Amino acid sequence: RAPTPLPYARRLNRTRRPYPPSFRREMASIVNAASAAARVAASVKATAASNKARASAFHGLRVQHTSSVKASARSGVQVVKASADEDTATFGRRDIAKGALAGLSAAAIAAMPAGPAKAEEVSKYWEIIDLPLEPGVILLDIAFVPDDPKRGFLLGTRQTILETTDGGKTWDFKSIPEGSDEDVNYRFNSISFSGKEGWIVGKPAILLHTTDGGENWERVGLSPRLPGAPVLITATGSSGQAELVTDEGAIYLTTNAARDWKAAVEETISGTLNRTVSSGVQGASYYTGTLSTIARNNDGDYIGLSSRGNFYMTWSPGQSYWQPHNRASGRRVQSMGWRPDGGIWELTRGGGIYFSNTDTLPEEDDDFSEGKIGSRGFGLLDLTAKPSGKQFWIVGGSGSVFYSNDAGKSWKRDRGTDNVAGNLYNVKFNSDDSGFILGNDGILLRYVGPK
Repeated sequence: RAPTPLPYARRLNRTRRPYPPSFRREMASIVNAASAAARVAASVKATAASNKARASAFHGLRVQHTSSVKASARSGVQVVKASADEDTATFGRRDIAKGALAGLSAAAIAAMPAGPAKAEEVSKYWEIIDLPLEPGVILLDIAFVPDDPKRGFLLGTRQTILETTDGGKTWDFKSIPEGSDEDVNYRFNSISFSGKEGWIVGKPAILLHTTDGGENWERVGLSPRLPGAPVLITATGSSGQAELVTDEGAIYLTTNAARDWKAAVEETISGTLNRTVSSGVQGASYYTGTLSTIARNNDGDYIGLSSRGNFYMTWSPGQSYWQPHNRASGRRVQSMGWRPDGGIWELTRGGGIYFSNTDTLPEEDDDFSEGKIGSRGFGLLDLTAKPSGKQFWIVGGSGSVFYSNDAGKSWKRDRGTDNVAGNLYNVKFNSDDSGFILGNDGILLRYVGPK
């Protein structure tokens, strides 16, 4: 005879793996708000109303019935989507909180404070911002309007465009009819401003343009024969100048607000590598992949990392083709970019960091030195410097954040972000006092400076 199953709430209480402190605080605040409202509505039945709200909250977990969701709910582990192109449902602590809210009475909800949720400080440098996003959205880029520094835009998968008018403290959806389509699920990859003129590119190929600081946007047509997907856009002037790059290395320039485009290179990276199979670059022969990361410096030079991380390529204005280079270490490279002085940085698998020994593009592939960072083996995914160039920041897996006050010679770990449940893969500073970190499952950290 099969045993009688325990009530769902009791099964949760029997788990041996406790929920993280941030989750318990969130659930406690919801239940406390419900209890307070119930006492105001009917003081005689306050305790019973509170217990009923708790029961409804836990039963709200059972709205999704796939085995993976139920297993993750029992163990308290977040389910993070592996691919940005998949729309598989995910389930985490935000969904549990939504289930709890669904079980509260009208009086309880009425008693809750109105307005945007407050940010939560995670360290003396960063606070986490609560965003109005559905689970599984991956944030991809962020930019602010130079002529209106309080206004900014945040891009992501599933046609996500958020706007802030208070310097990033709160965010709301930006309605851009030209950037939404019921039949296409756009992934917005890059945004850039010069003055009040701004650009957004995405996949499938889409280009949006504004001349009034993002108040209004228009869609600009792109050729269906565009080689590769647009992954980077840079506003190079406030009178219609911009540069567009695809993941296959095609570079296009416009000087008249995208009415005409001029190709800056004669072929894609695969065309160059397959034509020069004896280049001596390991892994480059008969290459059919794309560039996983592309970075541009203020001089218009580009550096692109191969999708497998086994070599990189560079291009400078006036060159007809991308130039291939061997990586500096035996470990595959996760990400690459430019230092403020014109040199190059590399982040490798296993938490390694390398800096070129010159303030220009190295002439020799091994002209790099390894830095000491103590990453504990966690992957490092992005590096940036404040605009003044005096402080470097690195982000990576499992909430890893490091900073350097001596241009990367020594590093300190921001231990407060260790409790951030997610991988951090993009860090940007639009000024020395304004910076943001992007992470999976809609994580956004805002720089608040040392306190």
